[in-house]
Amino acid sequence: MLGAELRGDPSCQISGINTLALAEAGQISFLANPLYRTALASTAASAVILRPADAAGFAGNALVLANPYLGYARLASLFDRTPQPSAGIHASAVVSHTARVDASAAIGPLSVIGDEVEIGPGTVVEAGAVVQARTVIGRDVRIRANAVIYHDCILGDRVNIHSGAIIGGDGFGFANDAGRWVKIAQVGRVVIHDDVDIGANTTVDRGALGDTVIREGVIIDNQVQIAHNVVIGAHTAIAACCGIAGSSRIGAYCVLAGGVGMAGHIELCDRVHVTGMTMVTKSITEPGSYSSGTAMQPTDRWKRTAVRMRQIDEMSRRLREIEAALGQLRQNPDADA
Repeated sequence: MLGAELRGDPSCQISGINTLALAEAGQISFLANPLYRTALASTAASAVILRPADAAGFAGNALVLANPYLGYARLASLFDRTPQPSAGIHASAVVSHTARVDASAAIGPLSVIGDEVEIGPGTVVEAGAVVQARTVIGRDVRIRANAVIYHDCILGDRVNIHSGAIIGGDGFGFANDAGRWVKIAQVGRVVIHDDVDIGANTTVDRGALGDTVIREGVIIDNQVQIAHNVVIGAHTAIAACCGIAGSSRIGAYCVLAGGVGMAGHIELCDRVHVTGMTMVTKSITEPGSYSSGTAMQPTDRWKRTAVRMRQIDEMSRRLREIEAALGQLRQNPDADA
């Protein structure tokens, strides 16, 4: 399954998976982070997934791989206990007579499927989820309990939408009329390509004009806000509590760490890594890692730093005056100081 090299007893039976510290006999574990190397000597795991360098001095059973964490990710699916419902429509579900639901799909209790919805083979809509009119959902999609997919959205194959997520809610579009806000109808869609994973309580707004687009293989954590007409490139990862303002474009293979904020109408090129709590206020045109803000300090030191930050303008002005004076002195070294 993994393409690993076996070192040890090929008859060893494995019935579970766990961390090095918590694993028991009959379980397999892995070492991916060097910080946990000390736990390798004392683990009770019956087998461990290891890099070649770590396997060299290990006396137990090992599956040797260049990337143990990837091996763990693939192996974990064998022990996934997520319930798999049987195909069919639950008696308490409300399904429009104009909806087209594949016979192999599973529609859970108290869920609602709107007019002209299309649901593909192997898709699961869990309890209490809502799929509104004219939405098209591909094959082997999982809509978790109490998620909501608004009207006219398109979801590709193998998309995973976790509980509480809202796909296709209105974007934050209003015009001001002498102090009163006039709502702008959001007439676009949300288009989600294949193999996208969207976390719990994340919101993806529909386009105002045109579509909000999430391309293939994107992974989005819990409690992320994606505004109208945002486009996210393939295989980008967005961690929890990020906020992405309207009409921004994020390239492929980017990473936005937790709490990143992006202003609207800007663009990130491919392969940009933005570290946690960074505020992105302008476009990034070169791949690489970007940060803003200050790292944690003891409070008394942070207070001194904050005072110095307020003094920067004055310090800069005085520095320019000193540089100007030094420039004059170099030009006329015999002048009186």
